[in-house]
Amino acid sequence: MASISGFPDKTGGGSASDGFRYLIVRPEKGGFWDLLSYSLWGDIDSGVKFLESSDDRGAVLAGGEAADLRWVILFSIVTRKIIHFLAKPMELTGYGVEFFLNLLSQNGSIFGLFFNLLKGDVVIPKRGTETFISTAGHIDPRMDLYQGKKLVEDLHDCASGEGIANVEFDNRAMMDLCMMASKLAYENPMVVRNVVVNRWKMHFVDFYDCWDDYQNEKSTQVFLLCDKPVDANLILISFRGTEFFDANDWCTDFDYSWYEIPNIGKLHMGFLEALGLGNREDPGSFHYHLQKRSTKHGFSEAAEVKYSNADPHSEGSAGTGKKGTPQEMVEKTAYYIVREKLKTLFEVHKNAKYIITGHSLGGALGILFPTVLILHEETELLQKLLGVYTFGQPRVGNRQLGRFVEAYLDDPVPKYFRVVYCNDIVPRLPSDNKAFLYKHFGVCLYYNRSYIEQRTDEEPNKNYFGITNFIPAHLNAVWELMRSLAMGYTYGPEYKEGWFCILFRVIGLFIPGVSAHLSTNYVNSVRLGKSCGIRMSSY
Repeated sequence: MASISGFPDKTGGGSASDGFRYLIVRPEKGGFWDLLSYSLWGDIDSGVKFLESSDDRGAVLAGGEAADLRWVILFSIVTRKIIHFLAKPMELTGYGVEFFLNLLSQNGSIFGLFFNLLKGDVVIPKRGTETFISTAGHIDPRMDLYQGKKLVEDLHDCASGEGIANVEFDNRAMMDLCMMASKLAYENPMVVRNVVVNRWKMHFVDFYDCWDDYQNEKSTQVFLLCDKPVDANLILISFRGTEFFDANDWCTDFDYSWYEIPNIGKLHMGFLEALGLGNREDPGSFHYHLQKRSTKHGFSEAAEVKYSNADPHSEGSAGTGKKGTPQEMVEKTAYYIVREKLKTLFEVHKNAKYIITGHSLGGALGILFPTVLILHEETELLQKLLGVYTFGQPRVGNRQLGRFVEAYLDDPVPKYFRVVYCNDIVPRLPSDNKAFLYKHFGVCLYYNRSYIEQRTDEEPNKNYFGITNFIPAHLNAVWELMRSLAMGYTYGPEYKEGWFCILFRVIGLFIPGVSAHLSTNYVNSVRLGKSCGIRMSSY
């Protein structure tokens, strides 16, 4: 039964009649025998134990799309169960690997470490300092911008509000700034500040560690910079992507749960939660955050009434309880923090424009941020948006959502560019099939293994798992490993790949598409890429 304003009741059982629909895949709800029965015999009763829906639960699997849903859901369930089981070992492994890598780098390689041990003068890495580098940073240690000095001069030398007009968004230097900022987002705040200020000669605004109410922890990171502290022309927002040893990040990537807004489309539920826009334990919370008509606080009047009238001691109350969204929680979540900070920055930098970027999961959050700005009718902020550049980004919604967003971001010229390298696995998730209908949108800049750029609507082999892609993917992994050994000789010392990066290339021989997701490939694609002058279409 629905409560006031058409919201689902506190049990989470939403009403499909209000137009807001959802499907939640819950690996934790069913057991081993349910999984076996569903996978081998297609037992519907076993399958629905893993699902929660706004519609009749049995109808979700009993309909004509059952066969398609079955294998996609099974893949999501099994993968997330495995990742969840390995969560603690992954965390401990990541902790140890990062410490070891920093121990080596800060002591000047394995030989330097041995020598310092003999002298009793070993440098012990300290987390959170400007010398402690992430796993991603050790895979690709490059920090400086490509043509960075010229880009910064172009921005600084122009009068306020004119710099952007003289620096094209779709050029090599600007793309590189976005990619390097996406890579830098994996670092701790001290490293980010040091690189932005001392190497890029820009103004560091702040780094935010944001709350995810479903995961019940601060698991979303984002930082902001300006090209200069006064009268800036450019503001850049960079969301952190999937961290190698973070089980929650990987579970989010492999989650197929969605939330549908009437006349707008379906959105990936896990990415919405990462932005702080709901909690699947109370599906009505998404309705609260995502209604189109906004008030001064960014929430609809219906939402405000619903939460203000709620029992202050109930789970749905905005004042208390995890399922409600108290104001102090809103102030800690990524979407609201970044939105309010942008408004503050534009009071100081009145003629500035802003760019949003991110790699992997960060790219998904990057495109969802302006999507929600559109829903909340934040017209002034949308007019300030210069563009969105994402790298190795997973799909965030269906075709209807894509058309809705493109109507705003393609007028008068495209503002959303999605960069994909070769057979990277992440842009091919979640699957684009007739069951879930996840679709990419925006302009795809696809780089093949030779760094040749093609503009297309969709990357080749749009679904990673397929017989036709199996052999080419493995052959490409062999090619990438061989090329990595010669990169320094072929393109110069800046492109030389270290032993840790090469190790990931070896792993790519067994799981093609994983090593292709490395930020190294995207930095190389932007800096070495050549356009073939072909516009492809997959439709």
